[in-house]
Amino acid sequence: MAIIAHSLALIKNKFYHGKVNPERIAILAMYHEVSEIITGDLASPIKYFNPQIKKAFGEIEDFARERLFNMVPDELKSEYKQLIFYEETDNESLKLIKIADKLSAYIKCLEELTAGNKEFIEAEKALKMELERFKCPELDYFIDNFLPSFNLTLDEMN
Repeated sequence: MAIIAHSLALIKNKFYHGKVNPERIAILAMYHEVSEIITGDLASPIKYFNPQIKKAFGEIEDFARERLFNMVPDELKSEYKQLIFYEETDNESLKLIKIADKLSAYIKCLEELTAGNKEFIEAEKALKMELERFKCPELDYFIDNFLPSFNLTLDEMN
């Protein structure tokens, strides 16, 4: 996901007059779900089933981030604090991270469907609709130029 976020940032800067920091976006993307080290990944349909569950899971994620941060040696806390509890004011960076997260899940669905796993049919449809709502030229560029390679076999890559 961090690689995808970094790629989206590079595309934005190169082709769409962006001024985002690709390296910062990559690092924030690496840490954006750090709480899942403790909580595990909860499927979106469950996480967002209703406002009470969403709020409760948000509190669990906050607790997990705090617990992880408390495990960091004191000498490194100042460096990790800005990654684990980042408050990014750059909405464009946050948008690219969110898009990369959805795009990563979408790519997983495509890979599973290519392998014949029909369990991902509905998730693929839902994620495709979510991605289309972003109306983001760097996402469109990624889909047109990078996405087809995710369906290649190892033989086709060579």
